[in-house]
Amino acid sequence: MNMTQYIDRARKMSDEPTYKLIYFNARGRAEHIRYIFAYTGIEYTDERIPEEFWPEYKDCKREESIFTFIVQLSAMPYKKLPVLEIDGKPVAQSNAVARYLARKYDLMGKDEWDAMICDELVDTLGDLKQDICYYRMEENPEKKEARKNQLLNETIPFYLTKFDQIIGKNKGYIIPTTTTWADFVFAAALENFEYMFGAPALDKYPAFRALKKRIHRISAISDWLIRRPFTNS
Repeated sequence: MNMTQYIDRARKMSDEPTYKLIYFNARGRAEHIRYIFAYTGIEYTDERIPEEFWPEYKDCKREESIFTFIVQLSAMPYKKLPVLEIDGKPVAQSNAVARYLARKYDLMGKDEWDAMICDELVDTLGDLKQDICYYRMEENPEKKEARKNQLLNETIPFYLTKFDQIIGKNKGYIIPTTTTWADFVFAAALENFEYMFGAPALDKYPAFRALKKRIHRISAISDWLIRRPFTNS
């Protein structure tokens, strides 16, 4: 890096907003955002709220003297997490946040078509995540088992077969030969799927798994995987 490039990079870094990502101590809906921060090297505060205290936090019942941090209701636009504060201004919805960061740090692909394909696949993955959410929220044991069987035998194979074909055709990428924010979404999702259903349940989708391995081999991501807090989800 020559002196001009060094000065340009330093100037750009000095102009960066202040970021604070607020979520639980979990991967969940925030891990792909953490991947983006790790990959780009952008500094941020990774604020993790104890999940058992979330009802009190969102209603502003916790005092600053009790905890080292305080989450104000003003930072929770819809009383849901994750939230990204950008120079103190809160933004909700994990994929809205991820898209913002992707546009800002050149992770949308090379053109509008690539950006649309990223959106298409991420939103379709969201449909699958919603079905999984219904399964996880089901309290009736018999209905929960029925939902699990439907997921493993019908829903997941339908979606993951489609995804696996696309990723395989693109040699381990969502968009051929270029890493995009969608790659991080899918890598984080597969990590969660493997935790919920067991790694063998996804053995039929080698391209999907290859994408996750490729992302995890990126030095900035592998460093994040080593230093991130341990969580079960």
